[in-house]
Amino acid sequence: MARLIALLAAAALGTLAAAGELRTATLDVKAMTCAACPITVKRVLKRVPGVADAAVDLKTGTAEVSFDPDQVQPDALAKAVTGAGFPAAVRR
Repeated sequence: MARLIALLAAAALGTLAAAGELRTATLDVKAMTCAACPITVKRVLKRVPGVADAAVDLKTGTAEVSFDPDQVQPDALAKAVTGAGFPAAVRR
């Protein structure tokens, strides 16, 4: 059992080492009009491969997204949110 745990831990460390360093992008998100909108935007973002986390703020109309740049780029994040009905653009 200890050997299995050691193998799993080594595999997890290898996966983390292989992953790129996370970056953060801010998206300006329009058309969020109710409390459910940020939940939907966050759900869309978290389904994009390479996204580690997302925080969406209804009041400011923004989404802060942590992502692996080896897997996804900020423009693709904005495109995913726009495709869900919330026009988004990367803040430059």
